[in-house]
Amino acid sequence: MKERIYLYDTTLRDGQQTPGIDFSVEDKITIAHMLDEFGLDYVEGGYPGANPTDTEFFRKKHTSGSKFAAFGMTKRVGVSASNDPGLALILQSASDVACFVAKSSQYQVRVALGCTDEENLEAIRQTVEAALAAGKEAIIDCEHFFDGFKANSDYTLACARTAFEAGARWIVLCDTNGGTQPAEIRQIVGKVIEAGIPGSHLGIHAHDDTGQAVANSLAAVEEGVRQVQGTLNGIGERCGNANLVTLIPTLALKPVYADRFEIGVTPERLATITHLSRSFDELLNRAPNMQAAYVGASAFATKAGIHASALAKEPSTYEHVEPESIGNRRKVMVSDQGGKANFIVELKRRGIAVLRDDPRLDQLIALVKEREAQGYAYEGADASFELLSRRTLGIVPDFFKVESFRCMVERRFDANGQIKTVSEAIVRIVVEGQVHMSVAEGHGPVNALDLALRKDLGRYQEEIEDLELVDYKVRILNGGTEAITRVLIESQDGSGARWWTVGVSDNVIDASFQALMDSIVFKLMKNRELAGQVAAE
Repeated sequence: MKERIYLYDTTLRDGQQTPGIDFSVEDKITIAHMLDEFGLDYVEGGYPGANPTDTEFFRKKHTSGSKFAAFGMTKRVGVSASNDPGLALILQSASDVACFVAKSSQYQVRVALGCTDEENLEAIRQTVEAALAAGKEAIIDCEHFFDGFKANSDYTLACARTAFEAGARWIVLCDTNGGTQPAEIRQIVGKVIEAGIPGSHLGIHAHDDTGQAVANSLAAVEEGVRQVQGTLNGIGERCGNANLVTLIPTLALKPVYADRFEIGVTPERLATITHLSRSFDELLNRAPNMQAAYVGASAFATKAGIHASALAKEPSTYEHVEPESIGNRRKVMVSDQGGKANFIVELKRRGIAVLRDDPRLDQLIALVKEREAQGYAYEGADASFELLSRRTLGIVPDFFKVESFRCMVERRFDANGQIKTVSEAIVRIVVEGQVHMSVAEGHGPVNALDLALRKDLGRYQEEIEDLELVDYKVRILNGGTEAITRVLIESQDGSGARWWTVGVSDNVIDASFQALMDSIVFKLMKNRELAGQVAAE
């Protein structure tokens, strides 16, 4: 019979300590619902009383399947559990679980708390008992456990044993400073179990300061720990926490773990983890990590022609798991390094059928290689590649034509005598024989051009109302003021779809214009493909 591994998410508490991240109450509610729907066992919401946001958040429960956890400190030394206001806020919160951080390093007890060893042990015991009396499941996070164990194992074990004997459901061993190595994790966890605390009551909380938080968590599981703590996309203070988006597929899909253990995330929910990861990044207003394990856009991408040929015959030749199992997809990248196999596979995925001996395929390959020699990068611009392919094969409608555009940048003094830089763009567009002239001001010439280009597209205007530019990257390909510039633009629409387009020129405005044009045309083409699919259904 498989043993159960319990998954504990601390994105909303430990993850919020990430520099630059500050969740609102609405953000926390949204994320809690995402985690709950995904099927995690525990969702830790924050620290009631630490700030107004967390206090407000804990006025009601925000999960239905996941246990809702409140975090706080053990009672203060010198104050009874019944008279500690911080403890009261946690016990009165709308949570199922009370998770308390306890000092388990003798050094930390003396330096940080300034109390005796016995007073700290008594605080742990009374805190657990108070949580149980309030009807909460009690968890003790043993802070600095591994560093404390290496300095004085007897006292560190005494802290864990006190929590266990008082009735804590979980005693979580924390690598607070993130410096412990996997071999040390195994050794110390083994000694904790030998000391009488069963693995069924032990958790692991790892930080990524040496890039080994996931490895340390798995090492603890292998040695007997049955609860794993972490965060979405590995966010957290300093270098982050153990990344649950990496841990969960590993536990579920790798036979060394899947044959021994089971988790609460079903295969159906696991297939949404890529969407979960990217949706979370979107909420944080940051670009997803393209090379993230399992869920990155490049996680199942191949560039070399021989690899693509092998993948077409048997995907397992270059894939360690099926990308569909975690909601990702195979991506054969087209570039000057790719052969016919890359192009055929990629075109087929986009619904474009072409025979290997079709002369248009040779023409497309030659065109891609020629353009990449000029500076284009189609491996990172999927939408521009699709448009180029369809144009070469003669299947892109002429939605509109841009007859001309002009950008102006003026630096002048405003009415208050302050220097102000104004950017303005004028675009002349022809739609079905009708001329549309659009003028727009923006934060820089590219933004002005983008606004003007999308201001009036005649009959197509409503179709692009949900089109949004979400990322803009410029790279100078050679030196000097006359340098060739490559612009990559990422766009998205209301459906959540994202696509990249590319432009290259010795003029950054012209390169940007190429990428902006491709983005709009791709959006219009995509709309028609979706409409055709709906009609077919």
